[in-house]
Amino acid sequence: MPFLQIIFFCITSLSIYLFYKKISEIKRNILLGQDEQLTDQKRLRWKNVFFLALGQKKMFKKPFAAILHLFVYAGFIFINIEMLEIIIDGIAGTHRIFSSFNSNAYHILINIFEILATIVILFCILFLTRRYISGIKRFQSTDIQGWPTKDATIILIAEIILMSLFLVMNATDTMLQDLGAKHYIAHTTGHFIISQYLFSLIHGLTIPQLIVIERSCWWLHIVGVFTFLNYLPWSKHLHIVLAFPNAYFARLTPRGQMSNMPAIQQEVLYVFKPEMAADAGSSATQLKFGAKDVFDLSWKNLLDAYSCTECGRCSVECPANQTGKLLSPRKIMMDTRDRLEEVGKNINHYSTFQDDEKSLLTYISEEELRACTTCSACIEACPVSINPMDIILQMRRYVIMEKSSAPQEWTMMFGNLENNFAPWKFAPEDRGKWILK
Repeated sequence: MPFLQIIFFCITSLSIYLFYKKISEIKRNILLGQDEQLTDQKRLRWKNVFFLALGQKKMFKKPFAAILHLFVYAGFIFINIEMLEIIIDGIAGTHRIFSSFNSNAYHILINIFEILATIVILFCILFLTRRYISGIKRFQSTDIQGWPTKDATIILIAEIILMSLFLVMNATDTMLQDLGAKHYIAHTTGHFIISQYLFSLIHGLTIPQLIVIERSCWWLHIVGVFTFLNYLPWSKHLHIVLAFPNAYFARLTPRGQMSNMPAIQQEVLYVFKPEMAADAGSSATQLKFGAKDVFDLSWKNLLDAYSCTECGRCSVECPANQTGKLLSPRKIMMDTRDRLEEVGKNINHYSTFQDDEKSLLTYISEEELRACTTCSACIEACPVSINPMDIILQMRRYVIMEKSSAPQEWTMMFGNLENNFAPWKFAPEDRGKWILK
């Protein structure tokens, strides 16, 4: 096997291995959460995958941004189908091997790819304009300052570069065919619909110079795609992959429906049926209320955290956030993911998790948790079916029931509920009088 083919094979193998390793770590981190059964109503779940993840149905509440996003997403995915040909060519030492099967179909396909590549470049420029010039509120929030903003910029610029390399590679390739360069005329493709307009930029270059440009674009494109592949698990753009399982495993219960703790339900039952109180001490298991750390959340909560697009639509719709409260549902998801990544690094270092004297409450304050009105606006707004409210409720349950930390007004209400079975300070036997008032 020639030297360059060996290099290509090593780069491909290493990239796939590193991607698999990181994805395996993410899967392990997600499964640190508590079990939750979300496999019912399979037909409806597949419908969610098709409409929410693939069709991006929720995005179309704002059509302009939705169309931009859909074309960039679809264009990038479809164009990289050509990666299969590049990988085969790189390992086998061939050139445009797929064109040998049906040259007409191949020509049409690459023309479609070039149109999509041009659209991706233009729309990525529009995205950068919207992010840095238009002043859209959700892109200016303090909870995405720093790395999250840079992350989005890196991806947009990377897509522009990769699509440009694709077009320049096609332009130099077809010009080399016109000039009768050896190896390039083995499978002639003819001129392509967009890249032919780049001929004026490379006109007059010699065959060796064109080969250097074509090969450089080819190598940079493949290395760029593999770099993007391995950057993906570290980026918010991991939602490109996780949006599909997240849509499938979305909770199908009504939005805002809270999951009750069986132990608490039993206590309420004992209040109304004292004859059952004898069974109250039958369980020796020490109960835990709510979630202190990522281990106490369900695996679906943790999948939500990794699937977050950081788009900010949840925070824009949140009434607490709109009125200046500290709560930002987007930050809740980002903080959960950051804590989960920290736990994962701990496990990588020690093999099993060692107490680091931190918890999810190190990242998320009680003030943020108390600001939530449980209106479910964040769930409705999320384009990939994420539920920040469930994490908030689980953590708030821990803060109140385990730490006994609540505002005085809440504590009075809890006391009334316990003693009077209602939020108000009236005896239960006076309930009829409340109605008359």
